[in-house]
Amino acid sequence: MYLTQSHFLRLILKELLLAYRHRSECLNGILFFILITSLFPLVLVLDEVHLQLMSAGVIWIAALFATLLSLPRLFQTDFEDGTLAQLLLSPLSINLLVMAKVIAHWLMFGMPLILLTPCMALLFHLNAESMWILSLTLVIGTPLLHLLGAFIAALTLGLRQAGVLLSLILIPLFIPPLIFATQAVIAAIQKNNIWVPILLLTALLSLALTLMPYLTGKALRISVNYDR
Repeated sequence: MYLTQSHFLRLILKELLLAYRHRSECLNGILFFILITSLFPLVLVLDEVHLQLMSAGVIWIAALFATLLSLPRLFQTDFEDGTLAQLLLSPLSINLLVMAKVIAHWLMFGMPLILLTPCMALLFHLNAESMWILSLTLVIGTPLLHLLGAFIAALTLGLRQAGVLLSLILIPLFIPPLIFATQAVIAAIQKNNIWVPILLLTALLSLALTLMPYLTGKALRISVNYDR
């Protein structure tokens, strides 16, 4: 069945409402992000220049682990109550259903981290330009983290210790975006060309947007059938 734009928006709204009911999980990720990014400048005895150079890595690692905290529950609730099996049997496009869930999940768990980033960046003495580049890398990179995370969450759905397995698989996959984002911010601080790492990060996001919804849909079908 063809999924219209209104249907797609309704799916996103439904997922946002469901995520809001579990907003404590969102708060856990936000508090973790704030705690990690605020502790580093306090405990590291570094001069301003070195603190600036470390800022992107620290903030990105905090965002990465805050994202990992939320990913195990991405499909788990629908899997446990049978909703996921019904969705897979419906005539709706599973790829767009996956995209709706990923977008809603990013809005609830990724967007707050981006909005908090300028405040956290002040602790690292970043100037306005570097702060903007850091926020830009998170705008591009966090959807990539959620798309990759959705695929691995679908693969590990229903397995024992799925959260641990998900983290072990995802952390190596997160390394390339982490490197590109960090290099972009360092280039901004050192007044070098920032666009090569940003374009590489954008290319990874474009590739993930093309492949991950399809692969995640296939992984969900495999996990649900395996559970049966």
